[in-house]
Amino acid sequence: MPDSDRVFSPGSTWRRWDPHIHAPGTILEDEFDGPDVWEEYLARIESATPTVVALGITDYWSLDLYEQVVAEKAKGRLPEVELLFANVELRLAVATGSGSAVNAHLLISPEDADHVAEARRFLSSLTFKAKREVYSCTRGDLVKLGRAHDKGAIEETAALRVGTTQFKTTATELREAIAASEWAQKNIVVAVAATTGSGTSGMKGDASMASTRQEIERLAGVIFSGTPSDRAFWLGDGKDSLADLREKYNGAKPCLHGSDAHKLERVCAPDKDRFTWIKGDPTFEALRQALIEPAARVYVGPSPPDGPLPYRVIRAIELRGADWCTPTRFDLNPGLVGIIGARGSGKTALVDLITTGAGSPGGP
Repeated sequence: MPDSDRVFSPGSTWRRWDPHIHAPGTILEDEFDGPDVWEEYLARIESATPTVVALGITDYWSLDLYEQVVAEKAKGRLPEVELLFANVELRLAVATGSGSAVNAHLLISPEDADHVAEARRFLSSLTFKAKREVYSCTRGDLVKLGRAHDKGAIEETAALRVGTTQFKTTATELREAIAASEWAQKNIVVAVAATTGSGTSGMKGDASMASTRQEIERLAGVIFSGTPSDRAFWLGDGKDSLADLREKYNGAKPCLHGSDAHKLERVCAPDKDRFTWIKGDPTFEALRQALIEPAARVYVGPSPPDGPLPYRVIRAIELRGADWCTPTRFDLNPGLVGIIGARGSGKTALVDLITTGAGSPGGP
């Protein structure tokens, strides 16, 4: 393309994500209500401050609501949201001290055009045995399970709700299912909740569950928590070092936090303004990069890290009287560590301009 039409990116910047948000009609604990609940739901996302650019649409064992939000996006809603991905919430067959099943989540990349069908095929490989029957994780079998467990659950939605609460998998089965699927390995990131109520922290008091807890957390690529102490622990700044984390849990892990909205008032409004910020483009690839660089790429808080003092940051390079250069302005991000481009594209020249602007003696 002509030089004048090139788009020069300033590089990675901090953007707000909500990786765990339910929608009206969520199978369990649906407290969304109102005369036009979907309109209000979408409007709250659109008006969220700070702006949300990535959403993990969540439901239990299901991608139906994710598809519905994607359809609304296709109609022109959520114009600022650049990434929608499915967050399939699971129940593991192990209880916390409060008796709740431990939550796990499958964060599914939308990059594959057939990702919805492939995700449902993967879920169908998970099974649950009850009353001498084997049920697959499909909507039809969840309804059958619900009716088998509760004879009074005649209506389909009621039976689906009962079946959803009964169906559970194990960390071992989930790990083996992912290992057996090349698609799943490429397109699914496992997240585990770290809360005391329905997360792995609720297993701490039972010494007999230590190995099971470690197996669950080792499987996870992401920890769902907004607590600063959890973030410190999973970055190796707590009682376990990075070496300990690698040995016990397969390495450090990023902590992400969402609004977990089950009602309108919670939409994109997590407690204590614990927003998730990911440094990178609003793509699923940015999440994958966060798994590699959890300390540098993920932050939970009201605003992203400030970085260097403003007076020590070059925000842009602008040339005057330089007709030989197109464009004449280059925006830079405050955490810039490298310049990427094709051979002969002017990388060295740009570095020389930056060093000159910074008053470096090494400049031209």
